[in-house]
Amino acid sequence: MTTTTQSTIVQTMYERKSVRKYDDTHTLTQEEIQNILQHAVTAPSSSNLQPWRFIVFTDQEHKKELRAMAFNQEQVETASAVIAVIGNREMYKQVTRIQQQSVDEGHLSEEQRDMMIANTTKTYEKLPIDVLTQIATFDTGLISMQIMLLAKDQGLDTVPMGGFNKAEFHKRYALGEHEFPAVLLSLGKKAGEAYGSSRIPAAELTTFL
Repeated sequence: MTTTTQSTIVQTMYERKSVRKYDDTHTLTQEEIQNILQHAVTAPSSSNLQPWRFIVFTDQEHKKELRAMAFNQEQVETASAVIAVIGNREMYKQVTRIQQQSVDEGHLSEEQRDMMIANTTKTYEKLPIDVLTQIATFDTGLISMQIMLLAKDQGLDTVPMGGFNKAEFHKRYALGEHEFPAVLLSLGKKAGEAYGSSRIPAAELTTFL
């Protein structure tokens, strides 16, 4: 990684803040949002199983309904969009599609594909549901952070929201039994500065062995 690239990444990280006041006149096209998500899916995941999908709210009536589920958080309705990141506990069931795509794109041989499909299926199908949920939750956190940094890099702002009625969301948007709503991400143009926040120094949190 070059110094210039590293400096750009670090700058974006420091500029990203949790914004709750948005310009409710600002709109984003589906293409603009899809572009962010297309870059975001480069995020890592356990065994590259990519246990996520997205529901994107841009329609004002849908956002208003979602706001009620999100305990009346203003940014749900005023942001240009809200991205719901949906986790998948049965991520291993898409291993064949993923590994075949890797073959098609020249990343794996057919022999490697077959070995990885067999090993992944054998490992994951025996895991208890709480472990699968933990894996999917961790991975959806990785892609959510990637979405927020990509948004900031494009001059947009975000805030992650875990505080919403997940059971109601699950029912309203007909999620599968193997799915769960992991987080809501507001996306738009800020209408005011975010509050600053302090961080515990890394030196106090780090042990070298």
